[in-house]
Amino acid sequence: MTDYTTYELKNTKFMPEYTGKLNFYLSAVDSILKAADDKPTIGILLCRDKNNVEAEFALRDINKPMGISEFKFTEMLPENLRESFPTIEEIESELKNIENE
Repeated sequence: MTDYTTYELKNTKFMPEYTGKLNFYLSAVDSILKAADDKPTIGILLCRDKNNVEAEFALRDINKPMGISEFKFTEMLPENLRESFPTIEEIESELKNIENE
């Protein structure tokens, strides 16, 4: 028995239409990957900000297990971990190097 979880990360505030898109992904996983004896596929939507009333209305008639939460990346990441990740400039530089090869 397998359980699938689908995550969608949005670097914006929550918009109700995001639940429709996540529902689409859950349906795809259910149709393509999930076996009849597998546990229900779970959808988790992570946004920069959310309005609880909008989130409640958006999820009200969705029949699949789905949740919406906010995330704060750099504010919650400990300094010692933050230092171990490359900066945006370093990533951009690496990508340019790959393109030039």
